[in-house]
Amino acid sequence: MKITVLLENTAVSPLVEVEHGLSLFIETDTQTILFDMGQTGLFAENAGKLGCDLTLVDAAVLSHGHYDHGGGLERFLEINDHAPVYLSPYTFEPHYNGSDKYIGLDTKLEDSNRLIRAGDIQPIGEGMILYACRDRSCPHALGTFGLQMKRDGVLVPEDFRHEQYLLVEEAGKRVLFSGCSHRGILDIADWFRPDVLIGGFHVSKMVPGTELDAVADALNRYDTEYYTCHCTGVEQFVYLAERMPRVHYLACGDRLVL
Repeated sequence: MKITVLLENTAVSPLVEVEHGLSLFIETDTQTILFDMGQTGLFAENAGKLGCDLTLVDAAVLSHGHYDHGGGLERFLEINDHAPVYLSPYTFEPHYNGSDKYIGLDTKLEDSNRLIRAGDIQPIGEGMILYACRDRSCPHALGTFGLQMKRDGVLVPEDFRHEQYLLVEEAGKRVLFSGCSHRGILDIADWFRPDVLIGGFHVSKMVPGTELDAVADALNRYDTEYYTCHCTGVEQFVYLAERMPRVHYLACGDRLVL
């Protein structure tokens, strides 16, 4: 399996440009998957520079309904004329940061016939399953950090029911992709206990110290290799890396072979 980071907040190459967001180009023995699409069409520009042909993508996944992961959806639909896009039935609900900053997706795309509303457990290819985990409790959730959703016209704290996770099994490894781990990286790691976990930890608002020590201690209990990015935060990653021997950072332009 090969993973190329098309978009992330930081870069390892001067060839690519960055924005706050995430997009991963996943190549397995049998399929090519696009996981998230950043804020804009920048992921597509970077794909060209990195030699990743988006017309060859067999299926795409939106991890959740925030603009920095699905803002490039329209651009992908223009470039690739056949790949289904798997998303949660709740993806297009109105999402906000605080009370006034809309961070959801462009609802004009909601009726596209390319979109597939994934079930709670949704196979999307050989050895690939999407999980919503909406029925699972989150005793170690790290909080909403001010993120809200509008339900019945009223803003309420997010429950992140629009989030989903991609588990890929290949060559004896279980690899989990989690865009932002909003429901709590500690619980997500415990639910799946994968060999490899790739995605944001959503701890960028945490000040290095006791809280992050607890995150490191909990994640170290598993034999999982962690490749994190985006909403983890660079300062927070550096702190965690001093306490977690199996955590690594993925930046735009990185290529990971598993």
